[in-house]
Amino acid sequence: MINEHAILHITDSNYCFPVGKNILVLRLRVKRGEVLEKVSVIHSCKYVFYKERQETVMEKRYSDRLFDYYEGELVLSDVRLAYIFCLVSEGKSLFYSEDGLTESYDYALGYYNYFQMPYIHEADWIETVEWMKSAVFYEIFVERFYRGNREKDDGYINLKWGELPAPKSFAGGDLQGILEKLDYIKGLGANTLYLTPIFTSISNHKYDISDYKQIDPQFGTKEEFRSLVEEVHKRGMRIVLDGVFNHCSSDMLQFQDVRKKGKESPYYNWFLIDDEKPDAEGLNYECFGFCEYMPKLNTDEEAVREFLLDIGTYWVREYDIDGWRLDVSDEISHDFWRVFRKEIKKQKEDCVIIGENWHDAYAFLGGDQYDGIMNYAFTKACLDLFVYETLDAEGFAWKLNHILMRNKAPVNAMMMNLLDSHDTHRFFTEVRKDKDKLLAAVAIMTCFVGAPCIYYGTEICMEGGYDPDCRRTFDWEEGNWDGKVMDTIKRILALKRHKVLQEGGITITSGNEILVMVRQESDQSIFLLYNGGRSSCTGKKLRQIIKAASVRAEKAGEALVWNKYLQETEVLEPGGFLIMKQ
Repeated sequence: MINEHAILHITDSNYCFPVGKNILVLRLRVKRGEVLEKVSVIHSCKYVFYKERQETVMEKRYSDRLFDYYEGELVLSDVRLAYIFCLVSEGKSLFYSEDGLTESYDYALGYYNYFQMPYIHEADWIETVEWMKSAVFYEIFVERFYRGNREKDDGYINLKWGELPAPKSFAGGDLQGILEKLDYIKGLGANTLYLTPIFTSISNHKYDISDYKQIDPQFGTKEEFRSLVEEVHKRGMRIVLDGVFNHCSSDMLQFQDVRKKGKESPYYNWFLIDDEKPDAEGLNYECFGFCEYMPKLNTDEEAVREFLLDIGTYWVREYDIDGWRLDVSDEISHDFWRVFRKEIKKQKEDCVIIGENWHDAYAFLGGDQYDGIMNYAFTKACLDLFVYETLDAEGFAWKLNHILMRNKAPVNAMMMNLLDSHDTHRFFTEVRKDKDKLLAAVAIMTCFVGAPCIYYGTEICMEGGYDPDCRRTFDWEEGNWDGKVMDTIKRILALKRHKVLQEGGITITSGNEILVMVRQESDQSIFLLYNGGRSSCTGKKLRQIIKAASVRAEKAGEALVWNKYLQETEVLEPGGFLIMKQ
């Protein structure tokens, strides 16, 4: 008997979404391991559903710890759709509609309980920002990457390059330094810069901004920033800035005015204050975390909205940036982000908007707010596999499938997948400086759906604990680099040039402690094998595992990138990975 409690379908959601003006993707969730001979969707224009219908067979595409997910794509001649599902178990057909699972279905009365997509409006379907399909991000903590300007006033510098940083350390990194290293970054295979904040601030991290329309003098000038953007674009690359719109610096003129005048200040309602005046010691105003020097902006106030929208559009319009990463974005209202998106997209349609949401951000990812998020759920899955060892290959496959099922496919393609960032421990340190694990994680990240993001220095095995230790200066002494690791990372990132890794579907399974990740597009496929077990896996066994993953394995594929794989004997050693093309 089918487990009815596990069955789920939701219309106009991540279970039902258009990917074109007449193309609709449907998903149906059932209990994991449910034995079904066939799952299909019965559909038609809702006005003729009672008399004529089509049937489209669905395929089981994803599995997590609890559920299997069937998926089907409908190409519609009439977008006013009505549909139900038919599940065949032990030779018996059962029907799933808004009334749940039933043994029969009355099509004549279907208008009461069929699922429907009443109409597909062009404004309602999500289109993946085209350049994000091939994006490889490189995150730079500007203060610690490279100092290019040797003529600037460096009286503020109190950290010798290479020494361990403290919370208030300044080492001198700047925009000129990034410009001078653009060819190095591009040579790694990265094509999109993500810079932590660059605007006027007293801190080294610049997340407490006092002037959003000025480049911090420690980093450079507007002219230098314009040159940087131009040089980035000349190389066919993109640049994304960090937008800190949840809070500002207590040094910002508007907050200082409120400190002096209290409720008499025209800016009093810009902030959320529980008294006549803000009191830093008593902390009677809302702020980021418990940082009294970062007062929270009241984005429900119209004047604040206008102020922030002006900033957001200014840097797109005047300097042609390619996107915003939004700091603490989940603490700002959906309503504000809806307005923000419209204004940014008016300036530049393919300007990407990426939220910093550490958790399930489905409510923000309906196509009316962000394009994607920093995918910390992916980060945690990698930590669970490689560091904490709470997941094996099977559990890891389930977790990645679960993450994919949170959102619509076009959104998954715009996720920024990362292993670490300026807000986390360095991944290399977390895996106890195991280079094999680092390489395997980079390989998985690159083959997964979405855009991989390399935190500066990952390619040279930079170490670091929690903030501020994860924000060390980049070691530019090439003699200290591991050339094999860097070369392997370059080869992995280069795979993003393959169309199949940009647009292909994905299947993630496991067998005998081998993770199998398959990307398929038309008649091409790239698959990744990672040996998460303790024993070597032979070529014969690998082919059996590949075949079980529904991949054509009649002939050996072309090995593209690997680590701890013996080509001569076709043996994948424990901790090794192999990426192949068929």
